[in-house]
Amino acid sequence: VQLQAFGGGLVQAGDSLRLACAASEHKFSTYAMGWFRQAPGKERDGVATISDDGRTDYGDSVKGRFTISRDTAKNTVYLHMNILKPEDTAVYYCASRVWPMISLRERDYDYWGQGTLVTVSS
Repeated sequence: VQLQAFGGGLVQAGDSLRLACAASEHKFSTYAMGWFRQAPGKERDGVATISDDGRTDYGDSVKGRFTISRDTAKNTVYLHMNILKPEDTAVYYCASRVWPMISLRERDYDYWGQGTLVTVSS
């Protein structure tokens, strides 16, 4: 499975941004998907996850601001980020797991995209 994330960029605090991750696998609809991020000098953390049937979960720091969604017809998962804060600055990665259930644990994922940088200025 190949994953390609895109949509990162430089934004100001309070702005919105949408990331997208395109998957090459035709079984995409059966996989759970996740977004993770890694800020400079920090470990990679789970941001959001979505199951094959649309159940979602979010990291505490983004609840109420970020929304994960998926379009199975396009083999794409999105991360809608609102009210961005400087502490959201990180490289964002998408990942997929063969198991369809949601998870915010990095070790549960089988395939990873290359990452896209989001920078939020104050």
